[in-house]
Order: sequence, then structure tokens, then C-alpha cells
Amino acid sequence: NNRIRYIDSPKADNGMVIMVDYIVMYSGGITSFEAARLTIEKHGKNNVRLWFADTLIEDEDLYRFNKDVENYLGIEIEVISEGESVWDIFFKHRFLGNSRADPCSRVLKREAIRSKLKTEYPNPDDAIVVLGMDDIEDCKRWERAKENQKPYDCWLPLIEYKPKFKTQIISWLKENNIEPPRLYAMGFKHNNCGGFCVKAGMGQFAHLYNTMPERYLFHENKEEEFRDFIDKDVSIMRDRRNNTTKPMTMKELRQRIDAGERFQYDSDWSCMCFNEPEDYWF
Repeated sequence: NNRIRYIDSPKADNGMVIMVDYIVMYSGGITSFEAARLTIEKHGKNNVRLWFADTLIEDEDLYRFNKDVENYLGIEIEVISEGESVWDIFFKHRFLGNSRADPCSRVLKREAIRSKLKTEYPNPDDAIVVLGMDDIEDCKRWERAKENQKPYDCWLPLIEYKPKFKTQIISWLKENNIEPPRLYAMGFKHNNCGGFCVKAGMGQFAHLYNTMPERYLFHENKEEEFRDFIDKDVSIMRDRRNNTTKPMTMKELRQRIDAGERFQYDSDWSCMCFNEPEDYWF
């Protein structure tokens, strides 16, 4: 076994030296890269693993970035995928993800990663989960995410160390000849799911349509296909105008944009794939 034993591990008791692996939940975004870099910087790379849950609707440049990260860090990114995409999950469970419930993240990320953790680390003392969340953008969401990792301990290096804004991480990447994922330069806040996210809201969907209309139309068509499949008036988004709430499809949003309506991209929205919703929806 070539894992290194560390005295400063959070699992150490009364100065005892124990063996532990640091499992970085690597999303393909720049904050999870920074979390991986800081973990290796502090603990070395012999007992650090990078796990990437692939939703199969990622932006193609994410995979290029992953290769660059592997080359720079000297660690292979382990891909977690059962060959199902976000839309496969929606159809399989007959439930369309929305801002309140994300069966896609639950199945493809949270459950898949938890299953792998339990299989490879049946003793929770042998692994520490590392998340790339911070207290700048993620506010207090990280507290809930950390709680969700139990019985595994969770380390958040971007909070322990001096927090960095994404602009700082992007500058660092460029200074070290690593091209950041293109979605950031295109104005997206995250490099997840190719700019598509059921939790992101109308602002990001409008931004997706304005920057990558073909990709938007792909998801619009999938939503229409799902509505026909389920034979119900369901949608990812909600129309809350005039003090009422009703479904609003991606097709309807596109028509409103084409008619000249503008939608503000909410810069406060944060990715919450590792946070469980209050209720289970299927």
C-alpha cells in the first residue's frame, strides 16, 4: 500500500498516525480544481483521489480542461458514470427536475458517489470527502453539504484557507498555462451540465439561449418530448407573474425572449448538487 500516513489528519487521535484517503468531489469547475490543488499541496498526491460524476450533458470543453488538470496535478480523474444522462433519469423516473427537486443530481451525483464511497471505504474513518465550496459564493450552503457527507468527515479547503474569488482562480490558471473552461468566459457561473441546470432559473436559461441557442433548443425539445411522454402540463420552470404560479416551458421562455423580453441572470445562484432537497420526490 503506497498511501502516506499523516499525523495532521483530522482523523488523528492523540497524535496517532493513521492512514486516510482524501476524496475530492471534482466537478470539472475551477473551484473543485482549486480544492484538489490545495489538498495535494497540503497532503501530497499519493492519498488523494479525484472523483468526477459525469452527467453526459457536459460542455465539450470540460473534458479538455479535465485532461489539462490531470496533466498538471499528476493524478488521473476517476469518472463515475452508469451511462445515463440527466434526461435518461427524468424519463426513467417519470419526474422532470425543477428548482425544488433535482433527481438528476440525486441519482447521477449524490447516490452514485455515496455508493462508491460505501463500497471502497466501508469504514468511514478511512476516507475524508473534500468539497470545493467556499463561504463567498456558497454562503452557508456548505454547512448543509458538509452535514450530508456523514458518517464521512468532510474538508473544505477553500474555507480553511483564505477564500479566493473565481476571477483569482482563473487568473492563476492562465498564469500557469492552463486554459479555464470556456463557459466562464461565456458568462456562466459554473462549468456544470453544459450550462443547463434545472435549479438555475430563468436568467441562466435565457443566458443559455442567447449564447448557445442550439444547445438550448436540444433541451427545449427534450422537455417537450417529456411532456408528451408523461401527458401532463409539467415544466422545469415556473411562471410567477400576476401573483399566480403556473408551469412555463422552455419553449414559452424562448418565445418571450424572441419577443424582446429580457431576463436577469441571477449572480447569487449557486450550484447545489451536493445538497439534498428537503423532500424526496420519487
